[in-house]
Amino acid sequence: MDKKNGVVIQMEHIQKSVQVGKNKIEILKGINLEVKEGEMLAIMGASGCGKSTLLNLIGCLDVPTDGVYWLKGAKVNSRSQKQLAIIRNEIFGYVIQDFALILDGTVWENVTIPLDYSKKKVKKEEVLQLLQAFGLEKMRKTKVSLLSGGEQQRVAIVRALVNQPDIILADEPTGALDSKTGDVVMEILRNICDSGKTVLVVTHDKKVAKKCDRILFMKDGEVFSQN
Repeated sequence: MDKKNGVVIQMEHIQKSVQVGKNKIEILKGINLEVKEGEMLAIMGASGCGKSTLLNLIGCLDVPTDGVYWLKGAKVNSRSQKQLAIIRNEIFGYVIQDFALILDGTVWENVTIPLDYSKKKVKKEEVLQLLQAFGLEKMRKTKVSLLSGGEQQRVAIVRALVNQPDIILADEPTGALDSKTGDVVMEILRNICDSGKTVLVVTHDKKVAKKCDRILFMKDGEVFSQN
């Protein structure tokens, strides 16, 4: 696939199945998907429909059973685990519902974790600017366990951005937050997208999905509709 028309993610007939005893369980059943650079895409559907599995495949946290996946014009399927790890750290930033923060670590220790595994050279001043932009600069030495849920989510977003990724993957980023804090998080993600990043958001919340450019609806492991 050529990287044309700004397409950064293209999937063709993506399938994912797992073996449970003697039974083969099909999680994804031939997904076709295109995402353009700078797009904010919501992925919706009932629990168990395959949303998070799809996001994991896009983020190279897992590999498909069948089908072809191109990322920024390069075929991903044949990459080794080591190569996939490099892609995960260099291209993607992850924001997940439970934040996955080290609670007894400081804000600074948490947000700089991706830099320990990256070849990118990010200056201390750039990290400080990012913390300042999210209202966290004065909390950089504070243990995460002492922060509110909204503050912890902002720490998770800064950690996702610190390595200057091209694509942000957010799995239920507002699910553990009150509506007001959730609105702030979505505004942050919207601003990130408007700055040129590509953002994918898995959500159950129609209000959240409507803030995205496009909504992909999934049902029983398939794309039900797009708008």
